[in-house]
Amino acid sequence: MSAEPGRFFCTAGRGLEPFLAREVRARLGATEVDCVTGKVFFRAAAGPGELRKLRSGERLFLLLKKHSPLPVSRNKGKMLHEIKSLVIEEPEYWLDIISVWRKLSGHEGKTDDVSQKNTLALKRKSEEETNTASKRQKTEQVRAVVSKECQVEAGERCVAPERLRGQEYWIESKTSSEFPSKGSGENPTANEKLSFSFRVSCRCSGAIAKILTSQEIGRAIGVALVKQCGWRADLRDPDIEIFVHLNDIHSVVGIPLFRLPLANREYIRTAGLRSTVAWAMASLAEISAGALVLDPMCGLGTILLEAAKEWPEACYWGADISDSQLEGADGNIRTAGLMDKIELLKASVKALPLPSESFDCVISDIPFGKKFKITNDALFLPDILQEMESQLPSAASSSFPDSRVASATRGECFVLEGLLYCC
Repeated sequence: MSAEPGRFFCTAGRGLEPFLAREVRARLGATEVDCVTGKVFFRAAAGPGELRKLRSGERLFLLLKKHSPLPVSRNKGKMLHEIKSLVIEEPEYWLDIISVWRKLSGHEGKTDDVSQKNTLALKRKSEEETNTASKRQKTEQVRAVVSKECQVEAGERCVAPERLRGQEYWIESKTSSEFPSKGSGENPTANEKLSFSFRVSCRCSGAIAKILTSQEIGRAIGVALVKQCGWRADLRDPDIEIFVHLNDIHSVVGIPLFRLPLANREYIRTAGLRSTVAWAMASLAEISAGALVLDPMCGLGTILLEAAKEWPEACYWGADISDSQLEGADGNIRTAGLMDKIELLKASVKALPLPSESFDCVISDIPFGKKFKITNDALFLPDILQEMESQLPSAASSSFPDSRVASATRGECFVLEGLLYCC
């Protein structure tokens, strides 16, 4: 049975948003695809296995809210109220959200053990809020903690790490006051296990960042969730993370589906070029079954790994002049189990010991330019490109005006990140 359509957004590296938009359409059959700087929003009926296959995205989120930018006011209290109203909902709302999140995330980590207890905790909290006496007691506790917070803030130093520790202590102290003491006749440890732990991650930029800091917003939302749902704050290893991004373009609330970013490849032992960029470069080559693909400056072999994983019917060769880079590439290839797909050889890109016109595609991340702080070797760029061109069929004729990140395929040469391409 296919999954019900859900709303998602995925973060992307600079310049990779078009690649991610095309990928979600092709791989997931996504609709309502919307690209903004650093993010792609979409709707798709996909399970966790399909969602994990995205190769050009960084982190994938279940989208809860997407609104226009919040109105900016000099009144911090008013702005915090607007922000909290964007995130805070009744406990029943979070029951539904957590149910969807659990199905999509595949019950990662410790959420398996506490999932049923978390649901009971939320229901229990909803029932407690209908009791007038409990509400009165809770109000008194909140007042006491707020008073304590004021005392703590008065003595805080203006040092970021210390402020963060103070924030964590304050939220967890507030949470502990929600549970009965030992004198109440209940076991506080058992009650604490029933709570759902969470963390708020907030990013703000633009006009709103001039009024409020991410720490202030995160703390306000965290305290509100503790009060509303009875959750337990855990900044280090939470059951769930609430992600809030506020800027001049939109206000977004989401929950990460997976603990690790999609860009973290389990088959890459030693990281080199960012895996998402390597995949995007390989996708430009339009690699077909049976093709011979060359990376003459392969480094740690990231491009070859991404290409071989996505298009396994082709054959791949990598060359590099550095022994240490080839050793790292060999380790990555063995970890990925692609020894039968990728061949390595030690050679200079200026004099490849290979017959001319041997390959169908040439893909390379040329390590020159400001990013690598290498400028002298760029003088050899014409010779390098000529040698690369010689490996393509004779119909290939190309040149690169800049080759910091480049892909060449069947005579068509592309340069990513907004640089010129020519045929």
